[in-house]
Amino acid sequence: MVIDAGRTNSVAETFEGQRDRLRAVAYRMLGSHADAEDVVQEAWLRLSRQDAAVIGNLAGWLTTVVGRISLDVLRSRQARPEAYYGDGLPESDRADSGSAPEDDVALADSVGLALLVVLESLKPGERLAFVLHDLFAVPFDEIGRILGKSTDATKMLASRARKKVQATGQPAVAGEVRREVVKAFLKAARHGDLEGLLRVLDPGVRLTVDTPDGQVVVLGATKVAAGAKLSAASAAQGREVLVDGRPGVVSWHDDGALLSVITFTVVDGRITDIAAVTDPAKLAAMELPSPG
Repeated sequence: MVIDAGRTNSVAETFEGQRDRLRAVAYRMLGSHADAEDVVQEAWLRLSRQDAAVIGNLAGWLTTVVGRISLDVLRSRQARPEAYYGDGLPESDRADSGSAPEDDVALADSVGLALLVVLESLKPGERLAFVLHDLFAVPFDEIGRILGKSTDATKMLASRARKKVQATGQPAVAGEVRREVVKAFLKAARHGDLEGLLRVLDPGVRLTVDTPDGQVVVLGATKVAAGAKLSAASAAQGREVLVDGRPGVVSWHDDGALLSVITFTVVDGRITDIAAVTDPAKLAAMELPSPG
């Protein structure tokens, strides 16, 4: 048998490019960094035993495999709960910088501690349907194949999970939707598009700005939209980040000093809260990426 070293290297490189996203999927499924690493490693072993040439969508195939392995782990825990102790939940989500496009899903769909606790209370099928669809935008028919259920039945599982999550006050909005809403806001603000701003702002939106002179609060979509162009001017030159699981933008002065941090809370497709920090003292206390 002739081994195609080039193809083997290509598959390995593709897998490494997907590793962070796969780890993110497994972690949100299992709530354990150690278990997530084990699942990703098992996915690699299964891939190494496959003829990658016949796999049409490698990223999709890997997501399916990680989903199935994670589902098995969840079901095993349910059958033997005394055997699972986990490695603890994170104290908090820190700000992550937006890096390469292939890492975007893993970063943008980071979840906070409260949501991770809620996920622990979901049944295995509900958790899989919610995590893969609402956090990683995997189609219901693909999730259904993992669960061995119809697309409609899978949608019902996700709906039940979503209601449980919403009951805790956590926004059950897909990460891609959150990003698109924030991008639409920034685009409309840069172009002075008042109608576009009002489309993405909740009527009761709250804008809070921490300045060196104190805190300024603006309430209501009309007032926030009227002043949105000011915040968008600095955000347009900034970098997209996550702050406690929420989409945000960090901007710097020309000399590299932090200028501002703006974060957005999106619920049901609309921005309900905007928090901006321009106070140098508070910015200095934040753990944020460098402009480089």
